[in-house]
Amino acid sequence: QLQLVESGGGLVQPGGSLRLSCAASGFSLDYYIIGWFRQGPGPGVEGISCITFGGTTNYNDHVKGRFTISRDNNRNMVYLQMNSLKPEDTAVYYCVADLRFSKNFNEYEFWGQGTQVTVSS
Repeated sequence: QLQLVESGGGLVQPGGSLRLSCAASGFSLDYYIIGWFRQGPGPGVEGISCITFGGTTNYNDHVKGRFTISRDNNRNMVYLQMNSLKPEDTAVYYCVADLRFSKNFNEYEFWGQGTQVTVSS
């Protein structure tokens, strides 16, 4: 079965850190662009970061300087290190994969089931 599986979510206090992992099962992430999206309490899904196979990264302004995306092509894994977390970062986080970049979550070929991140004291 071809799928992505996220892990690493949980409850953390404001200012804390979490590292999310995204594992590919049944296919290789080689040449895929991997993205992280999140869906918070409000409507819509927000794209927050992406990384190309060669390691070029992109972040939205809400997380730039606090989040770091990385990938280990040998292990077929992608990570999202989240530091200085804020309550507004609370959301379900999804990793996605496609051979082409898109700002739209629905246009990615693969996506995971999501992992909940809650930032609260």
